[in-house]
Amino acid sequence: MPREITAFSNPLVKRVRDLRDKRHRRAARQFLAEGLRILTEARETGRIPRLLFYAGQSAGHPLVHALSVEVEAAGGESIQTTPDILSKLSGKDNPQAVVGVFDEFDVGLGDLERDRSGIWLVAERLRDPGNLGTILRTGDAVGAGGLILIGESVDPFSVEAVRASMGALFTVPVVHTDWQSFLDWLRQGPGQLVGLSLDTDQDYRAARYAAPTFLLTGNEAQGMPADYAAACDLLVKIPMLGKADSLNAAVATAVMAYEVIAQQRG
Repeated sequence: MPREITAFSNPLVKRVRDLRDKRHRRAARQFLAEGLRILTEARETGRIPRLLFYAGQSAGHPLVHALSVEVEAAGGESIQTTPDILSKLSGKDNPQAVVGVFDEFDVGLGDLERDRSGIWLVAERLRDPGNLGTILRTGDAVGAGGLILIGESVDPFSVEAVRASMGALFTVPVVHTDWQSFLDWLRQGPGQLVGLSLDTDQDYRAARYAAPTFLLTGNEAQGMPADYAAACDLLVKIPMLGKADSLNAAVATAVMAYEVIAQQRG
């Protein structure tokens, strides 16, 4: 039976609100996700929140009810609360109808099966949570095997990244590793490493991509280091016909990803 919390001073409200902070999130090994669509997609992948907060007026919604039942069946807790407390938890003035607390899920390079997909996304020192979320959505859209984050990248479990992913965090495996570990793993099997670069004359549409293709996108501000570019099997360039010298990292990744799958699908 769901319990009810209406007081801002409730210690559970404070603990959950603290998960918006990276330090508390790492200590608890938990993160926040908000919105009925995102939580429903998580549920469809087998990810059930430990805690489910929902507004009283949403209690009768069939998807909210289904989530509540599954949370409690899995040993979690459903909590009916107020829109003001949901706003406090999410940090938004117009909060979603539900907020869930999930355990972080660890995925390592050894967990990846490279024959799962003909395309994989790799991002180096990605800093913007919006870009991370958008790249995850692209990965979901093209059926990518996963997203591999290299170096000091934005936390994929931050509220902003989870929100921007629109549920793709639950459908696209995310691995965080260092460059050398990634390269060692990659060279143990098949895989073409393709880097997006301005320092090449190779047009991205003229190149030929061999599955599995690993698309490497560099840091938003600095691009990829020279030694990373040298390790690529192929460097390609998206032509810029206007005055801008490059595309946004997430947009460039999407353009490249669709070219790769278009070739692989013939």
